[in-house]
Amino acid sequence: TPRVEGHAGSLHMATIGDKRVALMAGRVHFYEGWDPADVVFGVRSVALAGASTVILTNAAGGVGSHVQPGNLVALTDHLNLTGRNPLHGQNIAELGARFPDMSAVYSPAVRSQIHAAAADVAVPMAEGVYAWFTGPSYETPAEVEMARRLGADLVGMSTVPEAIALRHMGIDVGAISLVTNLAAGISATPLSHEEVTATAAEARDRFTRVVDALLRRLTA
Repeated sequence: TPRVEGHAGSLHMATIGDKRVALMAGRVHFYEGWDPADVVFGVRSVALAGASTVILTNAAGGVGSHVQPGNLVALTDHLNLTGRNPLHGQNIAELGARFPDMSAVYSPAVRSQIHAAAADVAVPMAEGVYAWFTGPSYETPAEVEMARRLGADLVGMSTVPEAIALRHMGIDVGAISLVTNLAAGISATPLSHEEVTATAAEARDRFTRVVDALLRRLTA
């Protein structure tokens, strides 16, 4: 069960048309003390239950000059800066290959659907690369600058292990970040979880409309 404010830790099942949909409210994080394999248990479970496409969402710090708090960003790629991987250890051949390809972790086809869904409800959607840090401390200005120079537009503490595990299983992955704050060294104010949750609350309506439109497209 998640131990972070804003992560309910509940699973909801629904039927849209003739499609079954699983909605996971909240996630567990590596920084809470979970093993990487435990972090991805939820998404692996829905994949084993029959999901062929999974949409991941997160709150992120903005690094790129084109992203500002409140923006929604469809992920094009990621940087794993943690040195941890949910596939470490003995491979489970029933789930996927020992050395899975990661050249297109975030499906271009799913990303196109994300952009189309955002357009359906007149919500702007940017694109960007997400850098995964372990947390729970926020990134330092030097770490943010390193991530920026490596090509990151966003920094955060989740999503990447789930995306890796899902691609290992051959699942199509899409991901949307909500920029909740400017990262350290870019923001003039100290970072706080309260700022993150406040921005998330302000963006809830726009984010919900995009997700609703995306579900309609994916289940059509």
